[in-house]
Amino acid sequence: MGIKREVVLVLDFGGQYTQLIARRIREANVFCEIVPYNISPEEIRKKEPKGIVLSGGPASVYAKNAPKCDKEIFELGYPVLGICYGAQLMTELLGGKVAPAPVKEYGKTEIVLNNTIPLFKGIERDTVVWMSHTDHIELPPPDFKVVASTDNCPIAAIANVEKKLYAVQFHPEVSHTHRGTEIIRNFLFEVCDCAADWTMDSLIEQTVKEIKAKVGKHKAVCALSGGVDSSVAAVLVDRAIHDQLVCIFVDTGLLRKNEGDMVIETFRKNYDMNIIRVDAKDRFLSRLKGVTDPEEKRKIIGNVFIEVFKEEALKIGDVKFLVQGTLYPDVIESGNGVSSTIKSHHNVGGLPEDIGFELIEPLRMLFKDEVRQVGKELGIPEEILYRQPFPGPGLAVRILGEVTEEKLEILRQADSIVLREMKKFGWYNKVWQSFAILPGIKSVGVMGDERTYAYAIILRVVDSYDGMTADWTKLPYEILESISTSITNEVPGINRVLYDITSKPPATIEWE
Repeated sequence: MGIKREVVLVLDFGGQYTQLIARRIREANVFCEIVPYNISPEEIRKKEPKGIVLSGGPASVYAKNAPKCDKEIFELGYPVLGICYGAQLMTELLGGKVAPAPVKEYGKTEIVLNNTIPLFKGIERDTVVWMSHTDHIELPPPDFKVVASTDNCPIAAIANVEKKLYAVQFHPEVSHTHRGTEIIRNFLFEVCDCAADWTMDSLIEQTVKEIKAKVGKHKAVCALSGGVDSSVAAVLVDRAIHDQLVCIFVDTGLLRKNEGDMVIETFRKNYDMNIIRVDAKDRFLSRLKGVTDPEEKRKIIGNVFIEVFKEEALKIGDVKFLVQGTLYPDVIESGNGVSSTIKSHHNVGGLPEDIGFELIEPLRMLFKDEVRQVGKELGIPEEILYRQPFPGPGLAVRILGEVTEEKLEILRQADSIVLREMKKFGWYNKVWQSFAILPGIKSVGVMGDERTYAYAIILRVVDSYDGMTADWTKLPYEILESISTSITNEVPGINRVLYDITSKPPATIEWE
């Protein structure tokens, strides 16, 4: 949604910490938007940012085809903070020199700061930062002063205080930089003069006003799934237009055990909303028959969703808008023109161009925990608000290979056991996600003194803050044992349980 508010722009040069920079800024109640590094000065002026951050990145500024922003950005009058690659790029574009570092720096590093400048106000002169670089600033641009150094990096930060241009070789956005949060806040409040006006209640108020103005007297349909994202989107839009909103719950046949009944019951109990339930199981499964490619699965599911919505909308009449719970990580992972596409999301990359509706995506610029904050402000029940994330394509992307009714039934039973055991041991709300995967491989086992040749289940449990990165969870052995024993005892066709101990990156949370 195009809500007018104070904004800081982060130019994305492909760095692994770009999203973390945005998170740190938002945590300070300042709205932040990630944009491509090659955004034009004209586009920047239109956004009227309070400040600009140049992210890190894997390239060398002196390499052929290195990503570079327009030099004019530094003449627009907006404060700029360059981080790592962004610092080196600022140096190179403004007449300084960047070269390979004689000694490369990785990890925690002791640094000496000039804490008389606004960026380092209130920071100890001697502190610890996180370094990750093979190049270094050899010579600052004219009119820049060196404001920080380490034993191996004499120019660890530079500044032109008058023009509000700052560049740091280290990463203030990571937790390993001891006073990194304060440094970012100094840039926002001491340098950019931000007002910290981005709060959940102000977001709700402004979003409701904009939805009312956009929808007018028309009607909207919402793709309600019962997950956190679609639920918050539905309740938020309902607050804006109420009777003009029709929520459509599509039973795809790809949902978890008893999920459809639970969603309908919860919403009808707590809200006076118009909800239609559509049984489209046979259509989804027939279209997925024989399909094994994960991207093709996602796109098929997205297309069938739209078919169902169009049919239901024709019955309703005068439907002009489609409400979706698209989140910022969905947009980023589906490709933002800079970073490579990791996987298309059904509510981003899987929609056909001739969708037939105008989209309303009130959560498009939010991370998952921010969505939960909005939901809390809206009074959404905790059983919905704190549900673990579930992929839009459902169990179709947790079954590797072709999706069949037999495989769905096996996975539903195994997945329900995982959730049951996580709740029983008090771990369900301690982790980001916990679920079962059916990889489609079989192995030899023995049950009741007889040989079996049955499927394996893969258990996936991860810790995350916003879904952009994740660590595998070190579950206690007793929980792992209980889950494994329960699945092999209770689910016919399963004789083996494996535990995925891969973080994101290099893996993604879901397998497809």
